[in-house]
Amino acid sequence: MKAVRFHEYGGIDVLRVEEVERPAPGPGQALVEVRAAGIQPGETMIRQGARHERWPATFPSGQGSDLAGVVVEVGPEVRGVAVGDEVLGFTHGRASHAEYVVVDDVNLTPRPEELPWDVAGSLYVAGTTAYATVFAVDPGPGDTVVVSGAAGGVGSLAGQLARRRGATVIGLASEPNHAWLKDHGVVPVAYGEGVAGRIRQACGGNVDAFIDTAGDGYVDLAVELGVRPQRIDTIHDWQAAAKVGARTDGEGAAACAVVVGELARLAARGELEVSIARTYPLDRVRDAFRELERRHPHGKIVLRP
Repeated sequence: MKAVRFHEYGGIDVLRVEEVERPAPGPGQALVEVRAAGIQPGETMIRQGARHERWPATFPSGQGSDLAGVVVEVGPEVRGVAVGDEVLGFTHGRASHAEYVVVDDVNLTPRPEELPWDVAGSLYVAGTTAYATVFAVDPGPGDTVVVSGAAGGVGSLAGQLARRRGATVIGLASEPNHAWLKDHGVVPVAYGEGVAGRIRQACGGNVDAFIDTAGDGYVDLAVELGVRPQRIDTIHDWQAAAKVGARTDGEGAAACAVVVGELARLAARGELEVSIARTYPLDRVRDAFRELERRHPHGKIVLRP
């Protein structure tokens, strides 16, 4: 089978699509033929070695967490899935950017018939991260929540989930994304110099919670806006969070098939939009990451093995 591999830390050129032996499922595992698998900015940082101390790679390394596909084989003691089931879920083995992947049965959930493969295959990392950030700051009716990177993969979902809780959401994004934010009930505000004043003007001066999906000083901005550290959550700026006592809940805080299944059902009913920017065949994985790293597209980029 074909699978993405890299044999050393480096840029996009270290990525290879290689022929490897098809894995066999062990106890409690299923072999999934992958139909779609999302790519993430975090995979770029891991491949470059920028996250070596936190998430070291063992070479040769695969990559990929998100996945959706069809179960083609099951191991002994499997529960909840059977051959022929259409599923989505995740692997912690950095292995979903491949034609086949072995997945623990507890990390799979049924794919709703109405949910497109591309959405199903890109829901885990962005979806569970967004879910965790919203849970961490606990917005409710009457609250005003600011989301940085509000048009990105995580931020766009976090804004929608906070809106579902009844909060007013202010989304920091570039001008071309403002129309999309308005269409989803989010108040758009341009980021950059003077952003604190624009936020205060948009909300009447009171901010209750802050979700930072972009890093680069937004924890400090939240403090400047008067948000209590317990209601600030960042998925990037861990150093700033430690300094002020903010939260750092992300994907790992909601990494379970129950959450993925809930998000999938919302998306299938049209109650949560997961935007897809573009799909690439597995053989063009380098092109997929070039696009991701070049311009931070609105929506997910997906590999189709």
